[in-house]
Amino acid sequence: MTQSQMLRFISVEKEMPLKRPPEIRTEDFGEIYGQYLTEKAEEQAGRCSQCGVPYCQTHCPLHNNIPDWLMLTAQGRLEEAYELSQETNTFPEICGRICPQDRLCEGNCVIEQAGHGTVTIGAVEKYITDTAWEKGWVKPIRPAQERSESVGIIGAGPGGLAAADRLRRAGIQVTVYDRYDRAGGLMTYGIPGFKLEKPVVMQRIDQLADGGVEFVLNCNVGEDISFDAIRGKHDAVLIATGVYKSRDLEAPNVGAPGVVRAIDYLTASNRKSFGDEVPEFDSGELNAKGRRVVVIGGGDTAMDCVRTAVRQGAVSVKCLYRRDRANMPGSQRETQNAEEEGVEFVWQTAPRGFVTDDDGAVSGVIVQKMRLGAPDATGRRSPEVIEGADYTEASDLVIKALGFEPEALPALWNVPELTVTRWGTIKARFNTHETDLPGVWAVGDIVRGASLVVWAIRDGREAADSILAYLEQPAQVAAE
Repeated sequence: MTQSQMLRFISVEKEMPLKRPPEIRTEDFGEIYGQYLTEKAEEQAGRCSQCGVPYCQTHCPLHNNIPDWLMLTAQGRLEEAYELSQETNTFPEICGRICPQDRLCEGNCVIEQAGHGTVTIGAVEKYITDTAWEKGWVKPIRPAQERSESVGIIGAGPGGLAAADRLRRAGIQVTVYDRYDRAGGLMTYGIPGFKLEKPVVMQRIDQLADGGVEFVLNCNVGEDISFDAIRGKHDAVLIATGVYKSRDLEAPNVGAPGVVRAIDYLTASNRKSFGDEVPEFDSGELNAKGRRVVVIGGGDTAMDCVRTAVRQGAVSVKCLYRRDRANMPGSQRETQNAEEEGVEFVWQTAPRGFVTDDDGAVSGVIVQKMRLGAPDATGRRSPEVIEGADYTEASDLVIKALGFEPEALPALWNVPELTVTRWGTIKARFNTHETDLPGVWAVGDIVRGASLVVWAIRDGREAADSILAYLEQPAQVAAE
């Protein structure tokens, strides 16, 4: 196939990989999309228009060279496509699965705007890298030369792991500290298996460990080791903790048994997928089986919760969101998947409080109806309460998926000189990711606020390059 044979979007329709029917996929936590056959991947990649200004690449946080690796895939040059994809993205098989492509690359595809249906970029990206793993094209991390400098990374999520990969390939000694017993952060314990099967994450972590990255797990900075001790041990430190403090409601009976946080609920479910002992799940506290579930929120975490509850065997699953469908922050693709699986969305509603039974456990949500009023400072229409329209929604498991905020790291780590913004996020320079503390960098959600995995990967890669430049300085001074 030549480049001139690429522009097949007029004759070939968009076709996603086969999606398992809802009645089958809700019986397990396996991914819902199958894999392209080789011929189908080549055909779909060949729909790319190879436009002169690739908006897909512009709207990708990593600026992946999408048109070129689509062309290579269409030409059957898959190993080259993988190599090109890997140049800009540390974890393409993960981004291919969980990036909201409908809001990023695919949503800005030129042929999508022209009405022909977007190129299925995410599905092709997943196919390329899954094939690379199967064929042995993903090479071990083997630095050409070892270096004596060491970097400590706090947090084993996507930002920290992306930085660890880049630093280790340059021969730097890397130690990653994380509070959990497995690395991966929310990729491991937050995102459900039906979006990101856990072996996909574990194979990258195994690659890093095999390549010489040291993981210190079950390690709470500030308790098991001080931040100052980590600084003293390493030539540079990268903070990549993410944001794990759940936003909460102020409402009557919000603390009643049966009203739980999304992070606790999703973590329990993912731990069970690993075969762990999870008493809170086994007792029913964090298990939706046989229960009437209400999820509060409209982001991707809320979508993860409603779809998890369906798979656990909930009697009913409803999602309350204070705005309408067009204004929800979560992926429209995920919303559609949830609706296919039986989730009911109750738009323009919010909880006013909670009803409890004789034992004090939650038995319902007092729901207030909302309408969209005048736009706020961002141009988004603000929800307003419709007085006198309250009703009670029966529920014995309420999951709060209201987003996440940063923990107060300066206080937790006894580092008052670590500068934070008024939102509590760490203040770091946008181009280098340096903080106000010498030799300390910060990336990902702890700087941005709750955001996407792909942005954390970009931050981690950029910070690694900045750290490498910093570590070169003493050698430069000595040479002069």
